[in-house]
Amino acid sequence: MNGRPSRAPDASEPHWADRLDTLRPTVLILGGFLTAPPMYERMVERLRVRGAAGVVVASVWPQDWVIAAARGSAAIATRSGRALLAANRVSREVSDGAPVLVVGHSAGGLIARLLTAAEPFPGRRFGAVARIGAIVTLGTPHALSGGEGIGRRLDNVVSAVADRCVPGSFHAPSIGYVSVASGAFCGDPAGTGRERISYLLYRSVMGRRAVPGLVGDGLVPVQSTWLEGARHLVVANAVHGPSAGRPWYGTDEAMDMWWPVALESWRAALSFRAGLPGTARV
Repeated sequence: MNGRPSRAPDASEPHWADRLDTLRPTVLILGGFLTAPPMYERMVERLRVRGAAGVVVASVWPQDWVIAAARGSAAIATRSGRALLAANRVSREVSDGAPVLVVGHSAGGLIARLLTAAEPFPGRRFGAVARIGAIVTLGTPHALSGGEGIGRRLDNVVSAVADRCVPGSFHAPSIGYVSVASGAFCGDPAGTGRERISYLLYRSVMGRRAVPGLVGDGLVPVQSTWLEGARHLVVANAVHGPSAGRPWYGTDEAMDMWWPVALESWRAALSFRAGLPGTARV
C-alpha cells in the first residue's frame, strides 16, 4: 500500500492488547455506490456516541464511482487505501494503534475486502490485513453473479475481483467479518407499487435468482448479502441508504442491533492476533 510508513512501536506507549476489554476502536467508513462523504455525517456522530474513539470517512465521491463503472475500481480502492492509512494514524492517537474496524456500506463493503488482497489490480498492492481488525458490511451485494443492470456492472468492476482474490471471509479469524442485511421490503412483481419496484431492483442485483417473495432493503436482497464464513445479521425496517429521513443501516434502530456484534467481532479478532488465552497467535 502506498503512503507514509507505519511509525515504529515505542516501548513507552501502551499496546492495544494490554487493555483490549476497554479499548475503543477507530472506525473507517467506506461509502457505497454513488454516495458522498457528507451523507455519513450523522452516522459518524452515532458511532462516536456508541464509543468509537475516532471515525474516518473515505473521500470517495459519486464521480469516482461513475469513472469506476467505465474503467474499473482500482482508483476507488486506492482512495480507500489512503483513507485506511489515515484511520491507522488516528488509531495510533486514540486506540493504541489497534487495527481499525472497517464499516463498508453497500459496494464499500466489496472495496473493504479488496484492501486485504495482496495484488487485486496489476501493479497495485494493498495487503492491508495487519491494519484491519474487522470488516462489517451494510447491505453489501456480495453475491452478484447473474445480476442485471447495476448488479452486472458492480460484478464486473469490483465483486468478481474480490471473489477471485479474497473469497468469502478469507482472513478469518484474524479479521472479523459481519454481514448486515435488512428485510424491510418484499419484492413481488404482482404486489403493491413498492413491492414491484423492490422486485425490479432485486432482479437488477441477482438476475433470474430474484424470485417473488424475496426480501431485502429495497435495493439489495438479504440473500445477496451473505458472505461465506461471516456472521450474518438481519435488521428490521432499514432501507438501503440514507435518503429522505428514512431509517437505514446508519440510524439508531439498526445500529443498536449491529454495532454490538461488530464490536464483539473486532475484539475477538484482536484477541486471536494477540494470542490471548483460548486463542492461537498468528
